[in-house]
Amino acid sequence: MNDATAEPGPATPDDDAHRDNARDLVDIPSVEVISRAAVMLMSAAAERLGFADPDPDTSPHRDLDEARRLITALAGLVTASVEYLGPHAAPIRDGLQSLQKAFRETSAFPDEPGQGPGEKFTGPVY
Repeated sequence: MNDATAEPGPATPDDDAHRDNARDLVDIPSVEVISRAAVMLMSAAAERLGFADPDPDTSPHRDLDEARRLITALAGLVTASVEYLGPHAAPIRDGLQSLQKAFRETSAFPDEPGQGPGEKFTGPVY
């Protein structure tokens, strides 16, 4: 008997969890999904800037290359979805701008205005 004709086995807890997650996503409004993604990107970028540690300057988690990628992804998401975010847009934009400024301040060789992470989507951040 080959795999193509094999009958599925009994459902596993992982299968049930996957189905539950899929159903849960269907019930969540798009603005909340976008907002959650933005918060996850913000949190990850802040960690890569070292802000999860008492002394960000000596944080073993600091990785500016990773932070740049996360901030740029966040900027793209925010720019592409700002019209759908309604009252959520301002705080998310503020968080993004704070991360962009923190990145510039953290960098040994700061990017020129307009060249920092995500600035091709948001415009220069000073």
